[in-house]
Amino acid sequence: MRVLITGGSGYIGREVAKALNRRGDTAIVFDTVLGPELRGLAEAGANIRFAEGDITDLAGLIAACQNERPDAVIHCAAIVGVLFSINSPSNVVRVNIQGSINVFEAMRLTGIRRVVHMSTEETYGDFVSPAAREDDVAMPKTAYGITKLTVEHLGRSYRELHGLDPINLRTSWVYGIGLPRPRAPTTFLDAALEGKSHHLDHGGDAAIDFTYMADVVDGILCALDAKEHRFDVYNLASGEATTLKQMVAIIQGLIPGAKLSVADGPYRFSQTLNAPVKGALDVSRAKDIGFTPRFDFKRGAEAYIEEWRKQNAATK
Repeated sequence: MRVLITGGSGYIGREVAKALNRRGDTAIVFDTVLGPELRGLAEAGANIRFAEGDITDLAGLIAACQNERPDAVIHCAAIVGVLFSINSPSNVVRVNIQGSINVFEAMRLTGIRRVVHMSTEETYGDFVSPAAREDDVAMPKTAYGITKLTVEHLGRSYRELHGLDPINLRTSWVYGIGLPRPRAPTTFLDAALEGKSHHLDHGGDAAIDFTYMADVVDGILCALDAKEHRFDVYNLASGEATTLKQMVAIIQGLIPGAKLSVADGPYRFSQTLNAPVKGALDVSRAKDIGFTPRFDFKRGAEAYIEEWRKQNAATK
């Protein structure tokens, strides 16, 4: 299978490209740059190709699809994160919505049907139950969640009008080595592994479904491979919520002596904006595409610590 990954050099796209290569598929990385890790793999003979471009450029997307002839698309490219959407909402709308329309148009014009779109738990806004279900009312509060929910609806329009086959995956606080912005739990894990202290002055009572990267990659491949699917949106997470206070306790149990702490209260995106009330994502529907999570937070943290130590030992 030949798979075009928009944002293929990014945090999730990079791991998906590596996984496709491991199983013998060809990963076509559509991005403005090919990162050093993927470049090294490509130069060593991996099934990784680079198609330089930006999703805001429709002509470039069409050319990449015509030249590379992918069988499917994994759509990771986006401006990600609530703070970015607060500080520059017009840019988030331009990239996330117009860019996604360009992806759908390029697919329509070149005859590609299956697209796996990476969405987010931010589409729900405040969770209305301890474990959010895909059919819960979606009331996103910021431009990021609003744009992602809009892309889900646009995909449905392209399915009805043009026969595209979109699958939307709603992830939650994905973590793993190389997260490109400071956010729990990686800020706490990295500090503990480096022997540094780390304190967060808010958020201890916030319950989050922390999702380990390996589960995300597994879920993406399940969606990509699914011959049939009854729904077009699936939660992709661990299925369990962990408060930030519980997160700190788990890390301290795994790394004795870790100097970590978190204050009580809700999690804040900024001094004036609290995060929506969150919790677990119900992942029972995802069995429809063959996905079952392997990592609760403790197992994910253990895997993170093992990988961190392995990488750091290799650089010494």
